[in-house]
Amino acid sequence: MTQSLDWPVLPLYITNTLYKYTIMQASERLDLTFAALADPTRRAILARLATGDATVTELAEPFEMSQPAISRHLKVLERAGLISMDVDAQRRPRKLEPKRLVEAVDWIERYREIFEQKYQRLDALLEELQAKPSKRKRTKK
Repeated sequence: MTQSLDWPVLPLYITNTLYKYTIMQASERLDLTFAALADPTRRAILARLATGDATVTELAEPFEMSQPAISRHLKVLERAGLISMDVDAQRRPRKLEPKRLVEAVDWIERYREIFEQKYQRLDALLEELQAKPSKRKRTKK
């Protein structure tokens, strides 16, 4: 048994559903991005891809791990949307996809601005307190 929605409620329901979906999707993307960036091997892979596209073999060279282990790291990065795979004849080079990094930087920047404002208010309060003369007199014992 399905429940039908009346016309005045339907647009609100659709708007609310789309809003929840969009927010959840953005939150899940950030979760995947930060989880992928949490590993030093994956960060090193991203640093290497920042210089240009590379195959799995080329990416595995500086690490003392098997190619399947590197492939698992690449799958995490691909799932997070941080890298993608091209098909070039028989080669399958990976390339950096900066869009997800930009989303993470934007998220961090919003909080940096909030904390910066709080630190500025704290600095102003400290300056105000230091400028006031002390009202208490010290007594010798």
